[in-house]
Amino acid sequence: MKEFRFRIFIILALGALSIYLLYPTFADYQNTKEIEAEVSAIKDSIQQSNPGLSEEELSNIVKREDASIKASHPSYKTDREKRLKLGLDLQGGMYLVMEVNTAKLLERLAKDPDEVYLRLLKEAEREAALTDENVVTLLANKLKENNIRLSRYFGSIREDDAEIIGKLQEQEADAVSRALEIINNRVNQYGVSEPNIQRQGSRRIIVELPGISNEEEAKRLLQGGALLEFRFVKERDFTYPIMNRIDEVLAGDMGDSLKSKDSTAAADSLANQDLNEEEFAAEHPFFSVALINAQSNTADAFVKEDDRAKINAYLARPDVQKVIPDNVEFLYSAKPEIVQDGVNFYKLFLVNKAPELTGGVIVDAQANIDPQTTSPIVTMQMNSEGSREWARITGSNINKRCAIVLDGVVYSDPFIRSKIPSGNSQIEGMADLDEAKLLEIVLKAGALPAPIDIIEERTVGPSLGQDSINQGFSSTIIGFLLVVVFMFIYYRKAGAVADFALLFTIIFIMGILAGFQAALTLPGIAGIILTIGMAVDANVLIFERIREEVATGKTIKASIESGFSNSYSAIFDSNITTFFTGIILYQFGSGPIQGFALTLMIGIVASLFSALVITRLLVDFMAYKGYKITLG
Repeated sequence: MKEFRFRIFIILALGALSIYLLYPTFADYQNTKEIEAEVSAIKDSIQQSNPGLSEEELSNIVKREDASIKASHPSYKTDREKRLKLGLDLQGGMYLVMEVNTAKLLERLAKDPDEVYLRLLKEAEREAALTDENVVTLLANKLKENNIRLSRYFGSIREDDAEIIGKLQEQEADAVSRALEIINNRVNQYGVSEPNIQRQGSRRIIVELPGISNEEEAKRLLQGGALLEFRFVKERDFTYPIMNRIDEVLAGDMGDSLKSKDSTAAADSLANQDLNEEEFAAEHPFFSVALINAQSNTADAFVKEDDRAKINAYLARPDVQKVIPDNVEFLYSAKPEIVQDGVNFYKLFLVNKAPELTGGVIVDAQANIDPQTTSPIVTMQMNSEGSREWARITGSNINKRCAIVLDGVVYSDPFIRSKIPSGNSQIEGMADLDEAKLLEIVLKAGALPAPIDIIEERTVGPSLGQDSINQGFSSTIIGFLLVVVFMFIYYRKAGAVADFALLFTIIFIMGILAGFQAALTLPGIAGIILTIGMAVDANVLIFERIREEVATGKTIKASIESGFSNSYSAIFDSNITTFFTGIILYQFGSGPIQGFALTLMIGIVASLFSALVITRLLVDFMAYKGYKITLG
C-alpha cells in the first residue's frame, strides 16, 4: 500500500481543491434563490399595502430592497465574485466591438486641411477598416506617394516626416487609451456586474456587458462624451450636520434633539467608548460604515469597498434624500485612498452638484516629475475662456478644495493655494508617475478626441441564456451517461474504472475554470462535451493494449505495466496535437472560439491526469488485491 499513498494523496488533494473552488458557485446559487424569494415576498407585501403604486415606482422600491439585502450580507458579494462566471450567451447581455475613429482625430489635428488631404485621409480610413494598420502610417504613405510632406498639415517646417509620424502615432494611441478609460469609468458607474472590457488591436475595444437589458441606454452610455467637472468640496461645518441628520434618520430618531447638535456631533459619537460594535451600528447605522476621522479638518468619510453598496442603498432612500440639500451630493474617490489588511477604503465626499467648470476648457494635460520635490505632478492647460473663469474661481476660493470629477467619481481634491490667472494649473498628491499618467488621461478625456463607432453588436436575452444553460446542461449529462454506459458494457470492470476517472475529469475542469475565474460560455460547454468523449480515448488505448498483452499469456500485473507503457506514445501524440490546435484557436480566435479552445485545453490536461494517474492507480490497486479485472 505504501507505493499508492503518494498518488492517493495527490488525487484527493486535487479533488478537494476543485470542490473548494466550486463551492462559491453552489453558495451563490443558494443565495440567489433566497434573495429572489425574499424580494418576491417584499414585492407582494408592498403591492398589498400600496395598491396605487405604479409599475415604475414599485420596480424602484424592489431594486432598493434587493440592493439592501445584498449589501447586508457581505458573503453574498464574496460568493458572487468567486463563483464560476457565465458568459453572455448563458447569462444574457450585450457584446459590442467598438472602434475609435482616429481618422476624425487626424482631421481635427490637421492645419488647413484641403481637398487633397481629406481625400487621402478617406482612402487611408477605408484601408484601415480592412486591416489592423494604424491610420497615421497609411496616411503618411499616401502623402509620400503624392510628394507631400507631413509638415504641410502637421508640426513645423523644421520637423521631418519621421518625427511627425511618431508624434501622431502617440496621439492616436493616446486617443484609444483615453476612450478605454472613459468606457471603464462609465461601465463601473453604470453598475454592470462582471463586465469585460479589453483592447483589441490598435484601435478597437471589446465590451461585454452581462445582464444588460436596455440596449439603447447602454450604447448611449458608451458612446457619449465623457463628463469632466470641477466642483467644490463642502467644508466640515456644512457636511457634518448633514451626515448627523442622515444617521438620525436611519436610526429612526427624527426628534428635535438633532437640531441642537453642532458640527462635532459625529466626532463625539465616534469617540464614545461605552458602546460595543453592534450597539454602535444599531444607534449610528450611517457612521458605522462611513468612518470619520475626528481629528481631521475635513468631513470626508472612509468607506470599505464591501460597504459601498450599503451606503448607496442608504442614500437612495426617500427619507434620507429629504435631509440632503438639493444642491449637493455624495461622491466616492475613483480609487481606494487606504488599503488596510487587504481591505480597500474609498473616500466619500460631499460636493456641489453644479460644476464650476467642465472639461471642455481643457486643451492639454501632461504628467511629469516636479524638479524641486521629485514628486509626480500633472499640469493642465485651459483655453482662453476657461483661463478667465479659472482665474475668477481660484481667486475667490483660496484655501478651499476643488474636486476633479470624471463621470461621477473624484480623481483628485486639491486645495486652491493662490489665484491662477494663466489657466496653467498643477495637481499634486499622486503616488507615482503611473498614477499621474492615468490622471493625465482622465483630464484629457474630458472631451473625446475622436468619436467611437460600434462596428459589431450582439444581444442575448436572459430567457435565451437560460434556455442555453438548460440545453447545455442536458447535453453534458446525456453525453456523460452515453459514454459511461458504453464503457461499462464494453469493458466491464475496467470500464467502470474509466467512468470513475471521467467523473474526476469533469470535476477538475469545472474547478480549474472556477479557480481562474474564467467565464463559462456555450462554446465552452461544447468543449467540455467534446472532452468527455475524448477523455476515454486514452483509456480505450490502454485497455486494448492490456488485452493484447493478456492474450500473449502474461500475468495481469505484467500486462498492466506493458499496456500502459506501450500506449504512452499514441496517447501523448494525439493529445499534444489537439492541445496545440487549442492554443492556435485561443491565440487567433475571438471570444466564443477562445471559450471553446480554453475548455478543450483544460479538458485535455484533466483527462490525461485522470487516465494516467487515477485509472492507473485503480487498476494497480485491483491487481494488488487480486481482484479479477475484466476487459470485456
